[in-house]
Amino acid sequence: MSRDARWKALLELLVERGRLEVDEAAAELAVSAATIRRDFDQLAEQQMLVRTRGGAVVHGVSYELPLRYKTARRASEKQRIAKAVAELVAPGEAVGLTGGTTTTEVARALAVRGDLATGSPALTVVTNALNIANELAVRPQFKIVVTGGVARAQSYELIGPLADGVLSQITLDVAVLGLVGFDVTHGAAAHDEAEAAINRLLCERAERVVVAADSSKLGRRAFARICGAELVDTLVTDAAADQETVRRFEEAGVRVLTV
Repeated sequence: MSRDARWKALLELLVERGRLEVDEAAAELAVSAATIRRDFDQLAEQQMLVRTRGGAVVHGVSYELPLRYKTARRASEKQRIAKAVAELVAPGEAVGLTGGTTTTEVARALAVRGDLATGSPALTVVTNALNIANELAVRPQFKIVVTGGVARAQSYELIGPLADGVLSQITLDVAVLGLVGFDVTHGAAAHDEAEAAINRLLCERAERVVVAADSSKLGRRAFARICGAELVDTLVTDAAADQETVRRFEEAGVRVLTV
């Protein structure tokens, strides 16, 4: 196993469990305890975890795994969700995409749609996510608008007042939100308040709002509120979503699609 693959696995285990012991991690990854100690030390130097005697813990409740380490988590669910979200977009529409692994998959699903292969433009995509803009910029039939702003390393998103200036000048047909948590009472939320502020602006500029979230995000709260559930038109999630949670969203007026 390469070091990058090992680090990704360690961080995923740490986020899931909150704490990892050296021997436990070594057994999970089938490597030596010395290798795990070295990995923990190097990840601690990068402030990716907090080293403890005999193991490591996450930074705290607001800990956020950087995007490059999240791509493999619930990958199949995210791809199914993304395909369903992409099908909600009509040719010629203006679409806002926030950053995140699921919205990145939405961008990829839009890129391979046959009916969006041509057009002037086939689609207008407004995003504050550098990685999404980079992937779609090679599609000449797509008009790509990047918000501007200061890059946030964890999510590749542009944030701050420079992004506000662009978003205040546009209107969107649909905004697609990737998020950390979506709760009927507390609404859609992100880890970072500046990221949440940009996502909120995208919602305000859109005719309709679609949340793309796997079932692990439902019923969860996070630090920074994006918008209330009443502003969301459609939630697209996976079939493992708790049925009581789905019912509560529907009673709040949110259309729920499970895939």
